[in-house]
Amino acid sequence: MKTGSPAPAAGELHWFKSSYSAGNGGDCVEVADADTTVLVRDSKRPDAAVLNVPADQWTAFVRMAVRG
Repeated sequence: MKTGSPAPAAGELHWFKSSYSAGNGGDCVEVADADTTVLVRDSKRPDAAVLNVPADQWTAFVRMAVRG
């Protein structure tokens, strides 16, 4: 998250789930792009805490996960 810039309000964000979440009843994490940060939350508890991950670190995580 940028220093001095508040995170966008939850209503302004487009949250989405992995396509893999459909097989387990839809319970999964959701992510939203917030400029230089990727926000991650529990889809079962959308009003609970949100994890803020720098976009470059999120990209590295996804690349590693896809390699499996």
